[in-house]
Amino acid sequence: MNKAELVAKIAEDAGITKTQANATLDSFVEAVTKTLKGGGKVTLVGFGTFSVSKRAARTGRNPQTGAAIKIKAKKVARFKAGKELSAKM
Repeated sequence: MNKAELVAKIAEDAGITKTQANATLDSFVEAVTKTLKGGGKVTLVGFGTFSVSKRAARTGRNPQTGAAIKIKAKKVARFKAGKELSAKM
């Protein structure tokens, strides 16, 4: 499912226009992004938790040449599915 399909589904289920559904989805993504940038986490009971995880620096390999390269440490977004979501799969 891509963003356009998700917007259409939200609009249909909520009985709102696609424009309103798109604005709602954009607002949700912005709020989650802002919270994660601040080091927080977002928990949606029954769905899951968005959090930030730190990835340590490491040595990797260039697949074309086989040469060793250094990969910098960075922060990555993480999602852990909740119990109810996991049970429905």
